[in-house]
Amino acid sequence: MKYYPTNHIKNVALIGGSKSGKTSLAECMMFEGGVLSRMGSVEQGNTVSDYHEIELDRGTSVFSSILHTEWRGNKINLIDTPGLDDFIGEVVSTLRICDTALVVLNASRGVEVGTEIHWRYLRRYNKPSIFVVNQVDHPKSNFESTVEQAKSTFGDGVVVMQYPYNEGENFNCIIDLLKMTMYKFPEAGGKPEKLPIPDEERERANELHNILVEAAAEHDDDLMELYFEKGELDEDELRKGLRLGMLARTLFPVFCLSAAQNMGSGRLMGFLGNVAPSAGDTGPERTQDGDELLVTDDNTTLLVFKASHEKHTGAMSYFKVCSGEVQAGMEFYNPNAHSKFKLSQLYTVDGKRRHQVDKLAAGDIGATMKLKDTHVNHTLRNVDDNVMLEPIVFPEPKIRTAIEVARQGDDEKLAQALHKMAASDPTLVHEYAKEIKQSLLQGQGELHLQTTKWNLKNVYGVEIDFIEPKISYRETITKQANGYYKHKKQSGGAGQYAEVKLIARSYTGDDNPHPQDIKVRGTDVHQLPWGGKLLFHNCIVGGVIDSRFMPAILKGIMELMEEGPITQSPARDIEVYIIDGKMHAVDSNEISFKIAGGHAFKEAFMNAGPKVMEPIYRVEILVPDDFMGDVMTDLQGRRGIVEGFTSEGAYQKITARIPLAEMNRYNTSLSSLSQGRATFTRRFLEYAPTPGEVQAKLIASASGEMVS
Repeated sequence: MKYYPTNHIKNVALIGGSKSGKTSLAECMMFEGGVLSRMGSVEQGNTVSDYHEIELDRGTSVFSSILHTEWRGNKINLIDTPGLDDFIGEVVSTLRICDTALVVLNASRGVEVGTEIHWRYLRRYNKPSIFVVNQVDHPKSNFESTVEQAKSTFGDGVVVMQYPYNEGENFNCIIDLLKMTMYKFPEAGGKPEKLPIPDEERERANELHNILVEAAAEHDDDLMELYFEKGELDEDELRKGLRLGMLARTLFPVFCLSAAQNMGSGRLMGFLGNVAPSAGDTGPERTQDGDELLVTDDNTTLLVFKASHEKHTGAMSYFKVCSGEVQAGMEFYNPNAHSKFKLSQLYTVDGKRRHQVDKLAAGDIGATMKLKDTHVNHTLRNVDDNVMLEPIVFPEPKIRTAIEVARQGDDEKLAQALHKMAASDPTLVHEYAKEIKQSLLQGQGELHLQTTKWNLKNVYGVEIDFIEPKISYRETITKQANGYYKHKKQSGGAGQYAEVKLIARSYTGDDNPHPQDIKVRGTDVHQLPWGGKLLFHNCIVGGVIDSRFMPAILKGIMELMEEGPITQSPARDIEVYIIDGKMHAVDSNEISFKIAGGHAFKEAFMNAGPKVMEPIYRVEILVPDDFMGDVMTDLQGRRGIVEGFTSEGAYQKITARIPLAEMNRYNTSLSSLSQGRATFTRRFLEYAPTPGEVQAKLIASASGEMVS
């Protein structure tokens, strides 16, 4: 494959709802660019993009696929992304490194849920965008309605560049408003015939052309003057205005086509080549320190944005060349892992196909194999420094389940498989929760988890079952109470003897004064592994307990805190004052004081208003106005506390606090309540006391488990 300089490289993301035809469009563009000799189809399962077994099985994209095509001296890197929100991680990483997004709309369905969700990420990354209304040959195609939905949802910057002359089953003509020409396609698609705009369409075409010219002129004072002076802009002037509007994200051109019939893709590719920004036009990268990194920087910098582990390729790392030039054989330093390696192989890819190359320019996308200690979001530099690029911010998990292997002895195999899968998909989180003794799997939705289960079985040979996850509760106290215990044991020789008297109270902050008449000789502050603090105060006077026994008392208290007295959940945010006790010159030892300290603490704990705490999450829900009532009612049933509302376009954003115990399968419920149009994010907020009736059930359940 030939070498392309930065200003001739276009990185284009294909995004949009499921079934909008992104994969077919990618196939069509590759065919039109001469990269493919014939077009495949999703129905026949022979597209370059969707090649994974699960994608062929489901008939829809699950992973992003990196492809390329060529058009009049330009290399257009295409990244075909999944349309379902469950696989949003593939979209987010793609948008981070692309220069332009093609937002594909289905002409018979209009603006779909996935498109609305993806638009929020486009706005976050500030990427120039082009709307492509696909499948205008569908019997139920409604181009005008689709455009109106797009304007309503995405704003007045949506401007028509083309429209179908005869949409529906007989579609074969497009009226282009930039060139003011009608393109008529042969029955088999391909290169169109250029014709004058029919008389009956002239008025409509002129009206839409004028809207386009005004939109383009708005972005440059010189263009606006020319427009006022001439009442028109020529094609080059229009291209300049459209380009400026796209870069400012105030103008979003609309194209129409039928990818399956290969009608209209050439005109779109011409626009990408002539107008859409190149890899060097969309601003510099930023480092984690806030500095700018220009593509013209002499040092070579790569950002790993995707990884995969497949049977036919092994471990693959995909990167964007953010500055400099990369060549096979170059040595790189990974500041994230503090490791060095040689890049022995350099590829570009089209789906599962690899093309070995000698070098790639800044802005291009490449791949290599078996990079040790290198993962998604790692920066690679050809100089030994600690420059790291801003990482891709992946969404937090929305759903969790506990898992267990279906066959005994597969635990190690499962751990290895999940490690590889999580390295390829940062939105998939696996952990073993020691305190609830469950292996937890977290993801973006039911389908995300089911796909993981399918891959584990069919790719890695590990079968798992989903089970309901437990909740990691905490215990604490709300009052102050005393505890006392005397441990005395005599059995022939040396015995055991220890007395401990203590005060336990809730820790509410370092500025809380000590209890009256208590003199503290020393304080140990312990940040607990499960969150919160333990403050251990030594208040012993007169040597009634030797200082060498204090660690043993602390150990006894800590053991009880690790499995709290009322539900066996870890305890937190407690202060303990060791105020008195006794010891024996012969029989006192560490084990005696450990036992006495633990029992004294338990007595104080049970008399100090013990409380079970539950994890609370802050949840932000984006929901259309039509479904607000149902979503609010559901929140009340989940013990949710609404903190506020804000408007975001056609959506309302609800901010609420919800206990984790009430969020099981919330993603599925919210989708059902909103016909799939609402979405949410969540993040851990705090531990808060459970209501009395909930605490009573938890204590009863824990007691029942202990009895059995």
